[in-house]
Amino acid sequence: MDPANRISFRLDGKTVFLSGAAGHLGRAMAFAFADAGAHVIVNGRTRSTLEGLAAEIKSGGGAASVAAFDVTDRPAADAFLGGLPKLHVLINNAISGLGGKDAGAEIDRFRGIVESGLVASHANITAALPALTTAAAEAGQACVINIASQWGHVSPDFRMYEDCGLSPTPPQYGATKAGLMQLTRYLAVQLAPRRIRVNSLSPGIFPWPSIVEEQPGFVARASDRSPMARLGEAHELAGPAVFLASDAASYVTGADLRVDGGWTAR
Repeated sequence: MDPANRISFRLDGKTVFLSGAAGHLGRAMAFAFADAGAHVIVNGRTRSTLEGLAAEIKSGGGAASVAAFDVTDRPAADAFLGGLPKLHVLINNAISGLGGKDAGAEIDRFRGIVESGLVASHANITAALPALTTAAAEAGQACVINIASQWGHVSPDFRMYEDCGLSPTPPQYGATKAGLMQLTRYLAVQLAPRRIRVNSLSPGIFPWPSIVEEQPGFVARASDRSPMARLGEAHELAGPAVFLASDAASYVTGADLRVDGGWTAR
């Protein structure tokens, strides 16, 4: 094989911006990107939590820095992303305002999820476009990864949540994630001439360890619905994220990679 065409999953010398980095899945992705050689800019709302995460990454030999702001704070987000000289990978992972299945939820809560999960994602891409374009010109490509969800494909089964005190994701969550997938397809075509790839990841159910411990009934019912007869673990999303960010995915754009154990395959 021509050495120039050898497959590489490494991200050495690349800069990754990850929103929602302190969350359950965000942390796993942050460590995976750092392990692959990237400098990871961890973003979220709580500086102290982000600084702790960055310190953990550095203690393991990785490179990380902190960008503490809410992605719905457009002046702060635009100033930071617009001020980056170059950016190889942008991951839109942040979302807020979850909880409750009531289709008549308060309009502000409905709007909050759409704003944080969809509108802010588009705005982040727009703000980072000069930095992504510069990185693509220098490195041959740059990419955006939008974190969607299996609930953008199908509805939750409310029976899984009975008698356990948990609530399914609200209707605006799935609508937001479905919209994010369509935005992904649109921007993949629009930005292809700039050599900027745009893809989405659709995680299935990846429960926090506390949920696994405290809600065995829910975990059992949800696992019964999965073709793999189990739920996901956070590190199992990190690998697909690194793949999409790497040169190994150089001809992948406009795709949605479902990481759901086959949940939506039937």
